[in-house]
Amino acid sequence: MTAPYRICFVCTGNICRSPMAESVFRARLAEDGLDGLVEVDSAGTGGWNEGDGADPRTVAVLRAGGYEHAHTARQFQASWFSHLDLVIALDSGHLHELRRLAPTAQNAAKVRLLRSYAAGTAGAAGEALDNGSGAAPGHTPDPAPDLDVPDPYFGGLAGFEECLEMIETASDGLLAEVHAALTARAAEHDDQHPEKAPHHPPEEERA
Repeated sequence: MTAPYRICFVCTGNICRSPMAESVFRARLAEDGLDGLVEVDSAGTGGWNEGDGADPRTVAVLRAGGYEHAHTARQFQASWFSHLDLVIALDSGHLHELRRLAPTAQNAAKVRLLRSYAAGTAGAAGEALDNGSGAAPGHTPDPAPDLDVPDPYFGGLAGFEECLEMIETASDGLLAEVHAALTARAAEHDDQHPEKAPHHPPEEERA
């Protein structure tokens, strides 16, 4: 049995955007029957909110959207790269910080902007190509600024609702990416572990 595909969403303090993305994407996986194949969590680039729950406004918009929610904030650690398949940054600041934190270029290439998966978003294609380039951490071109999910912390509830809409839109594209990754992983597993052909004894042994 292959290991689950692992994704971590990352924002600044892990109380607004990333827990929202975690809840939305977990729901997408459940709807698609993939919740047993993919593990999702979230974290922050900073640790000042560790142990706290999500911002009450995040909880409010998730409940209004019908999403289940349970959360305890934590800080992203560089050691996590080794067991994660994707690290999803909520804005370009997180993207750069996470890539600088990555121990290797291969780890840095795991870091993607969430809104790079939103169909029709300007700059999305360039960001996707950039992530697959294998460039060294801290030496990748700047993604388009309109790919950020803006920080709603210092505003009102409307800002959180806007973030939820952006996250929902991008989650559809991310789900398609995960489908493709799981298909490729299954094919690779089959190539490495082909089923043995049934043994048929020679005719004289069966006589």
